[in-house]
Formats: sequence, structure tokens, C-alpha cells
Amino acid sequence: MARSLLVCPGCHRLVHAEALHELASGAEKAKEGGDISAALGLWRRALELLPPGSRQHSLVAERAAALSREVDQAGGHRLDSGPPPGSRWARWLAPLGAAGLVGWKLKFLAMLVVTKGKLLLLGLVKVPTLFSALASFGVYWAAWGWKFALGLVASMYVHEMGHVFALSRYGIRATAPMFIPGVGAFVRMEQYPTSPGEDARVGLAGPRWGLYATIAAYLASLAAGGGAWTAIARAAAWLNLLNLLPLGPLDGGRGFRALTRGQRWALAAVLAAAWWVTHEVLLAVLAIAAAARAAFGEGAARPDGGVLAQFVILVAALSAFCAILGTGLS
Repeated sequence: MARSLLVCPGCHRLVHAEALHELASGAEKAKEGGDISAALGLWRRALELLPPGSRQHSLVAERAAALSREVDQAGGHRLDSGPPPGSRWARWLAPLGAAGLVGWKLKFLAMLVVTKGKLLLLGLVKVPTLFSALASFGVYWAAWGWKFALGLVASMYVHEMGHVFALSRYGIRATAPMFIPGVGAFVRMEQYPTSPGEDARVGLAGPRWGLYATIAAYLASLAAGGGAWTAIARAAAWLNLLNLLPLGPLDGGRGFRALTRGQRWALAAVLAAAWWVTHEVLLAVLAIAAAARAAFGEGAARPDGGVLAQFVILVAALSAFCAILGTGLS
């Protein structure tokens, strides 16, 4: 039989039944062990081996959707809450009250820095990523000098690793970042999000990490008294704001798919207000594009407050940096 066949044309049995059993068993064990992302990734692999429209495909898709919601909920209870109720940390820190909660958050922040730091370093050991980054660095060095070139490539890399981190949380396979000299960088997904909400959160993860890079460059500019760090922070803020343009495959376009028509109008109003305050021309372009999609595009069936909140926070923060630093493009 052809490898592409998922069902035997003669007996109508699943061709990959044994592999599906192993994936299901592994997913259940990962779920029991608390590794939701690994379980979700295994169920996604199982979906690829099941014929679309079949009962088995629907059941696995429901399990994957349920785990995806758990990932969203886990992501929403990181810094704004304490340890999970009933956990060992909760039992130890509960008697300490506010001091215990602060200790928990400091512990989590330290773990977050270590985890994301490891992820950033892991991406650099990929030969295609390293070589393409060096090629881009050379192009930007020739145009603007090595300091700005290094900071620009680093901010792009952090942005793309934000996508990689979000994809890994949802169990979606993807390549390491690849740079295109003079154009930018991208991450190629080997699987695709199964819902607009997943796609939106993966898309907005890039600008969110890009905001972190902007903040780091801005703090460095304050410490160093300006110079190249200011230019790097300025470029990072503007480029990440540009990525929020709600069109096509851009991060903003992916985020917009999860918003209802009413939420799209609300975001268009936020963008217009940000333009009125900052006079940044790019915000006017974003506001017009958002209004056009709100008026003529088909909105999501259900509102997604989490995606809208992320969008608004990113617009507000990046707009503020553009206003503080000045982009030279207003």
C-alpha cells in the first residue's frame, strides 16, 4: 500500500493502528506525569495518522483541544497567582502569607529566566540558524556598523524564539529560526495549530518576546547613556509593532483571526487612540487595516478575551517605546 494511505482499501482498518496505540499510550503517560505539552504533541502526531472526518479523528481532536485549553489556562496563572492549590509548594508557603507568595514568584521568575535562556542558546546550536544569522549580521554590519547589526539580529532572534517557545508549549513541531539577510527571519511549522486561538497565541508570542528584547535594549541604553543601544531599542520596538499589522501571515493577522467583529472594532479604536497620542504613522496604518478587517472580514464565532488583552498590551507598550525613543518614521 502507498505510504499516504491511512485506511486499508480492502478491510478498512487503520493502517497505523500499532503506531496510534503507542502514541496514545505515550500521551496518557505524559499527561499523568504533568507534561501537558508532550501529551499534546503526541496527540497531534496521532491526528496525522487518522483519516479526517473519521470518528477516531474527531475523538483525538477533542482530546487535543482539551489539552490546548489546559495549556492556555496554565499560561494565564504564572505570575499573577501563587503555586497550584494542593501542591507541595502551596503547603509550605501558605503559612507565610504574602511573603510566601512573593517567594514563589521570585522562584518562578528565576526558573523562567533559566528555562528561556536555555531555549535561546539551544536555537543557536542549529547550523542553518547560526549561518543565516551570521549572513544577516554581515549585511547589517556593512550598512549600519557591527554594534547595531548585532543588536538587530539578536532582537530578531528573540522574536522568532518566542514563536518557537509557544509552538513547543502547544506540542507543535517547528524548525529553528532562519534568517533572510535584509528581509528578516522566520520559523517554519511542521504542524499547524488546530484552532484560531492557538494560532493567535503562537503569532503574538513573537512580538511579546520582541517586547522583552526592546525592554532589555532600553535598560541597557539607560545604563550606557544611549548610543547603539538606543538605536537597537528603537528598531526593535518599531519592527515588532509592524508585525502586529493585522494582515495575511503577519503576527497581527494571525492574532486577528481569533477576534470577533466587536473585538476587532475595539482593537481598531485602541490603535487609533495610540496613534492620536503618539503620532506614530505606523499606528495609523494598523488602525486602518484593523478597521477594514472589522468591517469586511468575518470575525470569530466566540470572543477570545485573552488574545484581545495580549494585543492591547503589546500595542500600548510598543507604542510607548516608539514615542519615547522616536522612530524617525513618524
